[in-house]
Amino acid sequence: MLSFTCTQTQQKVTIPPYPPKFLPLSTFFPPKPIAKATPSSPMAFSSIFNPSTSTLICIISFNILLIASSVRLPHPIHNNGDIPGQKQPIRIRQSNHSECALFMGSWVHDESYPIYKASSCPIIDPEFNCQMYGRPDSDYLKYRWKPANCELPRFNGLEFLMNMKGKKVMFVGDSLGRNQWESLICMTWSAVPESATKMITGDPLSTFKFLDYEVDVSFYRAPYLVDIDAVDGRRVLKLEEISKNARAWMSADVLSFNTGHWWSHKGSLQGWDLIESGGRLYEDMDRLVALDTGLKTWARWVDSNVDTITTRIFFQSISPTHYNPSEWSAGATSIGKSCYGETSPMSGSTYPGVYPDQMKVIDTVIREMQNPAYVLDITTLSAMRKDAHPSIYSGDFSPGQQSNPDHYADCSHWCLPGLPDTWNQLFYTALFF
Repeated sequence: MLSFTCTQTQQKVTIPPYPPKFLPLSTFFPPKPIAKATPSSPMAFSSIFNPSTSTLICIISFNILLIASSVRLPHPIHNNGDIPGQKQPIRIRQSNHSECALFMGSWVHDESYPIYKASSCPIIDPEFNCQMYGRPDSDYLKYRWKPANCELPRFNGLEFLMNMKGKKVMFVGDSLGRNQWESLICMTWSAVPESATKMITGDPLSTFKFLDYEVDVSFYRAPYLVDIDAVDGRRVLKLEEISKNARAWMSADVLSFNTGHWWSHKGSLQGWDLIESGGRLYEDMDRLVALDTGLKTWARWVDSNVDTITTRIFFQSISPTHYNPSEWSAGATSIGKSCYGETSPMSGSTYPGVYPDQMKVIDTVIREMQNPAYVLDITTLSAMRKDAHPSIYSGDFSPGQQSNPDHYADCSHWCLPGLPDTWNQLFYTALFF
């Protein structure tokens, strides 16, 4: 059995045990003076993203984050009898890790990584398959996330399948969710390469089945989470409607949502022609206001339709991009306008860039939920991995495009193997430990 060990820090935090359902997050975070300081809030990470923040706020933020990162999902450890036709909670092990700040730490070199090879994985999209498409370096594969005061359990694909036997895992969101979905399949399949599998490809839903274990791992493409409908030949983003998408989510035992990047797209990358809100159509509106409205629709759906005793709900925080070298390297404006050529992560545990405004919206909406989703806060730890993007090493790029990285380098998605494997290691930890 895997163990989860933590070391004592200078600030010892004691977390009260959870009852059968979530306590309101206000139990751990009084409304004043620090009501918004969760591990995914701008206050909690102001000291991480902005070195000029005062020492006092840094200390307060760390203590708050230490508490918030310790929160476990409150599901029964065992179930004494399965009732046919009735959805059962996931059987999980729980260890003593009440003092572990999962999302604060640093990257350490580890020769035992990665845990799989791209050439041996049955499913990696070309845009994520950096080694196949010519990336010359490989040190970016050799880094392990080390939380500030504990050790993460190493991902075990066989144990994942045994614990999830008969269950369905679904990632819902944009291509960053697909990035993570493919990573989880690769990580799991590498442990049972001889087992029977089946891939069902579709749009918006694709599913990889581990047949011997009756485990489905799916991806549902919904970049905005809320619905988009065609009206008179135009794409209408409906901020208060979600039922069309959500019908496919009801059967899942674990749901991991993400959104964010598509809300800021404009021009040819914009995914809609009109926005519908409050019964009116708009050609455009403040994008953060639109995100807030759409996320509140999603949150109401979760609170009204999901039994959080039998279904685990995660929300993946914003995955950062690296298109501005001046964010991580002083005076870097002359070396390019992308992540091209980056081969190592940021050292230490801070990132000098700006915390995403979208996370402020996500943080506020999730805090107001009746049963808040577990925020898998990968924003800061991913921001430190400027080296982990496909850059020009993507199957989508021609030689001419590769020769112009400032215009064509992909610094949004992530190589596989690579950073999304750590996201899934944290996902695995939150599920079972």
